[in-house]
Amino acid sequence: MPSVTASMGAVYKNLLKPLFFKLDPERAHEVAVDGLRVLRSIPGLVRMMGAINQLPSSAKPVEAFGVTFPNRIGLAAGFDKNAVCWQALEAYGFGHVEIGTVTHKAQPGNPKPRLFRFPEHEAVLNRMGFNNHGAQSIAARLEKQPGVGERRIPLGVNIGKSKVTPLDKAVEDYLGSFSLLADYADYVVINVSSPNTPDLRKLQDADRLRELLGELVSANAAREELHPGSRKPILLKIAPDLTEEQVDDILQILHDLSLDGIIATNTTMAREGPFKDLNEAGGISGKPITDMSTEMIAHIAKITEGKLPIIGVGGIYDADTAAQKLDAGATLVQVYSGMIYEGPLLAKRVARGLAEKCGDL
Repeated sequence: MPSVTASMGAVYKNLLKPLFFKLDPERAHEVAVDGLRVLRSIPGLVRMMGAINQLPSSAKPVEAFGVTFPNRIGLAAGFDKNAVCWQALEAYGFGHVEIGTVTHKAQPGNPKPRLFRFPEHEAVLNRMGFNNHGAQSIAARLEKQPGVGERRIPLGVNIGKSKVTPLDKAVEDYLGSFSLLADYADYVVINVSSPNTPDLRKLQDADRLRELLGELVSANAAREELHPGSRKPILLKIAPDLTEEQVDDILQILHDLSLDGIIATNTTMAREGPFKDLNEAGGISGKPITDMSTEMIAHIAKITEGKLPIIGVGGIYDADTAAQKLDAGATLVQVYSGMIYEGPLLAKRVARGLAEKCGDL
């Protein structure tokens, strides 16, 4: 129904977006999450909207790291930090959702204001600081929701280090979150690349990363030994600001440990072009990192000879920019900032565009 999609897109652009943009960015985010919670609570509504906005049932599903996805577009971590509304995103055409970032300990995040829009550049800067309810609380919430094999779109769980946990205790922190949350995830993402938790990016250093991922891989294998079939795909999310040498070191570790995939990329700390004089801490996402993330994906695909599954993230705002990620070597893509500027039906448009490109329809 192209006319319906176009009409709904126009409603967002001409009515809802101006209203959202009059609100403080974090307040607008809270309103959007609350709206999705209401949508999720109305019996049958998500499924009815999904029948309109998802790809037709005849579309070929996408297989990646042992998980089946109804289409190639997902919502990146950061939107639904506490697993309160992710089920409603199916209604808008998303093929998967990644919740979090979840930390082992509940934490309020950084002081406000901590989220900023730059409409003239279709960019967002955030320094949220992993504000979330904590792994135990979120696990209890997920336990009451449709589980693996019961839901229509896969759920990724993104985990990070608690701010109060020192770097030398990071492994135990991640293992605690993994043990609490893995049962509820279709795949688990290890986030070592947010710029908003002190010292977190130091976990991308080769020695620290090898230790962290090695322990998580061992914990995953132990799960499988105790309960066959319980192993979870583990992916690593990296920053766009790494050098090629650093990326190559990381890829060697992923190869050695047989990790399942990589997400490229997180937000950037670079301050270039119109942001060169910006005096705000935090990571920038949206259009300014389109090329940066695509180049990173291309490098990863080249070094791994296309054998490592890649989820491409960064500056996707239409089907063409999403297709660039696939052309560079990604199998799946995710959006977040693009949805702020283009509306939730961006997912439907991108899913259809990519399905046509890849012959999935």
